Amino acid sequence: MSSLFTDPERAERLIDIAQSSLLPLLEGVILYTIPLTLISFAFGLALAVLTALARISTVKPLQIIARIYVSAIRGTPLIVQLFILFYGLPTLEIEIDPFPAAVIGFSLNVGAYASEVIRAAILSIPKGQWEAADTIGMSYSQSLKRIILPQAARVSVPPLSNTFISLVKDTSLASLILVTEMFRRAQEIAARTYEFLLLYMEAAVIYWILCFLLSLVQGRLENRFDRYVSR
Repeated sequence: MSSLFTDPERAERLIDIAQSSLLPLLEGVILYTIPLTLISFAFGLALAVLTALARISTVKPLQIIARIYVSAIRGTPLIVQLFILFYGLPTLEIEIDPFPAAVIGFSLNVGAYASEVIRAAILSIPKGQWEAADTIGMSYSQSLKRIILPQAARVSVPPLSNTFISLVKDTSLASLILVTEMFRRAQEIAARTYEFLLLYMEAAVIYWILCFLLSLVQGRLENRFDRYVSR
């Protein structure tokens, strides 16, 4: 660190590298990190709802399939799941491009973890709500759509928001299957300039800013739902 003060040329070089690498890193965020996060979370959330409903259903085969899926995903590292999709499946002549493989991997991962959140939220709704819906002639699907899921959604906001923020950080693992998101670009620039600490710290700062902004949005959403519930 002290060499930066005694070597003005190196300090100037680091500043130039930081400035020149900022745009490629931001492009990686806009073109890959954010779309990957949004698409994966959307598919994962849909899968989570289906899995949660399967877990609480009275149909045993659905319960078993859902339990096995959740157990398998939660019991294995995300990086292993990504490697199976991108590097493992080609041995079975099933080839998936990097970005779709990342979307599938992250969606399956989010679906398993978020399903437990949604299942707990649904089970937290008093049984009287189901009974009231049945009394006025609502079917099971109508009760879910109009009464149970809207209430469960409010309960699920904080943990699902945390899942979304975690997903933003987890997208860095997509660099290991050749998705040129922000961290991959940081690796490529670092390999050319040999300034690994600088590039990785720059990437870390961008991740931190993204997560900080998302946490602010999360706080506002929670406050809004709290005000709604208190009324």
